[in-house]
Amino acid sequence: MDNLSCYNPSSFILVGLPSLEKFHIWIGIPFCTFYVVAVVGNCLLLYLIAVDHSLHEPMFFFLSMLAMTDLILSTTTVPKLLDNLWLGSQEITFSGCLTQMFFLHFTFAVDSAILLAMALDRYVAICFPLRYSTILAPQVVIKLVVNLVLRSFSVILPVVFLLKRLPFCRTRIIPHTYCEHIGVARLSSADISINIWYGFAVPLMTVISDVIFIAVSYTFILRAVFQLSSHGARQKALSTCGSHACVILMFYTPAFFSILAHRFGHSVPRHLLILFANLYVAIPPALNPIVYGVKTKQIQDKFILLFSLKITQ
Repeated sequence: MDNLSCYNPSSFILVGLPSLEKFHIWIGIPFCTFYVVAVVGNCLLLYLIAVDHSLHEPMFFFLSMLAMTDLILSTTTVPKLLDNLWLGSQEITFSGCLTQMFFLHFTFAVDSAILLAMALDRYVAICFPLRYSTILAPQVVIKLVVNLVLRSFSVILPVVFLLKRLPFCRTRIIPHTYCEHIGVARLSSADISINIWYGFAVPLMTVISDVIFIAVSYTFILRAVFQLSSHGARQKALSTCGSHACVILMFYTPAFFSILAHRFGHSVPRHLLILFANLYVAIPPALNPIVYGVKTKQIQDKFILLFSLKITQ
């Protein structure tokens, strides 16, 4: 029975933020704020794109996909964090842990893929403006999104089975606020070499390749922009990429910083690493709709129109 429970544990314990217990209530307030802003902002963005036919373009379709994945990402992690901070509920079931881990990594991979699709959209819009509607026809966009989602699903799903095969007899205490692949695998007393190598290969196959293709796309975009003779045309072309560039920086910069800090920041206190990892999953989903609302004129106009109608009614 003990051996059976090792391979099918009932639950794990999420330690949370050690040594910061007396600040848990105060730490939870900004995270709750970020979550409310993420839910309201992304739902409002999805509503505006859905009801307004002038926003039924590839760029806004990709933006709606980004909003949906941001909702899933923040909902996967932040409510459990608040449950831990405010109610002291540290327990998570084994199936719940695997589910949280899957959606955490899946949404990260999908977000990265969507940012690549949005870079492709900007590349076609600026470098081939006359052929934009032909190249990015609705059926092409749908096929592209389906393939990107299937790619993310197919590379993340094996992680669930790689964890389910491991025995967890030594400890079931996770030194974090949420379940992530390598953090859970390290609790096992068995050999986790496959988990480590797969955990290394997945970012290489997906996120790193996405970053390379995004960089190549923006190289062609900038070259095309600076070849324009009109200063006004250059400004307009660069402004269309501004919001996308901001979201790329908000997504990849803290992600790579968090990875490097966990790998090489051995002198950094554990609770600071955990806190930063939580900021990464809470802040970008809250800021993305704000960035697009401020820097994208079409969305800004629809937002103002929506609220002016509400006020007049």
